[in-house]
Amino acid sequence: MTHLLSSRSTRFALTAVLVAVGALPTTASADELGQIIDPDQQQGTGHVVLDAGHADFGPTFGTGSWALQIHDDTSTPRYWRDPDEVVLRVTDAAILTVPDDEAFAFLGLTAGAPVHVIPQVEQPGVVWLGWNTQEPHVLDTLTLGATLRIHAIEGPGEVVAYLQGGNFGEPQPLWSTNEPFPQDAWIELNTHTHANWVFSQPGVYLIDTEFTGDLVTGESMSARGTLRLAVGDATDPAEAFAASLTPTADSVPDEAGTEPSLPDDPAPGGGLWYFVLGGAVILVIAVGVAAGVSARARRRARREAGGRS
Repeated sequence: MTHLLSSRSTRFALTAVLVAVGALPTTASADELGQIIDPDQQQGTGHVVLDAGHADFGPTFGTGSWALQIHDDTSTPRYWRDPDEVVLRVTDAAILTVPDDEAFAFLGLTAGAPVHVIPQVEQPGVVWLGWNTQEPHVLDTLTLGATLRIHAIEGPGEVVAYLQGGNFGEPQPLWSTNEPFPQDAWIELNTHTHANWVFSQPGVYLIDTEFTGDLVTGESMSARGTLRLAVGDATDPAEAFAASLTPTADSVPDEAGTEPSLPDDPAPGGGLWYFVLGGAVILVIAVGVAAGVSARARRRARREAGGRS
């Protein structure tokens, strides 16, 4: 994978061009990355902050229901964790600078600007975030793969995730706050992948994430959750635990059977007032018509009676 340049000599290599170190393919199987997940993997509880080491997010069914969870590989034993109980802390050890290279124009950032980067290849002292479709219950029930959908990214700056395969390969953008959401990527079954995640500003970031797919039973599955990140040494992870996403149209499902709302009406009773008034008008017209018909019938009857006298 090709790194962004470091801003400090004690971090990644400083050169005038991008440096390729230990490149990963754009996707990698479980065997290629040496990861086999225990079908009886324990469920972790309580808040944890992961600031270094390996972690993946992915769909799981080990609890008996579909969930998006974080596979915490930073400790022994390993755990699956609820993303609301995990903050991924991207320390200042992850600071790099945006390269002066047209190939990275998709970042939408100024060359030389400092950014925090979760790298595609693990670096000491930096959290290493990926995703997987490897949970054994997923392997038994999911067909082919799943769609990984990013519904929204909230935070103080721009976020771009991209892959880079092979030495000096062209970067492959995946998700970006420079584009409208939602944004999708297809993830094959039994995949374990890492990418570069670029954050333009320190602060708290929330990533609304969902896996959807088809099951061998013919049903569909959905596993959705929020990734929480505290970017920069000065950002308190407690703020990331407390943060919440702004509701969007696709995050608040419509209630079943809800009738369409009526137009706003400043009059008392709202839209119902129109129905009452309309009904009254129709009733008055009907009564008037009936009365007119009755009066004409009476006059005609009197004329006929007078003619027979």
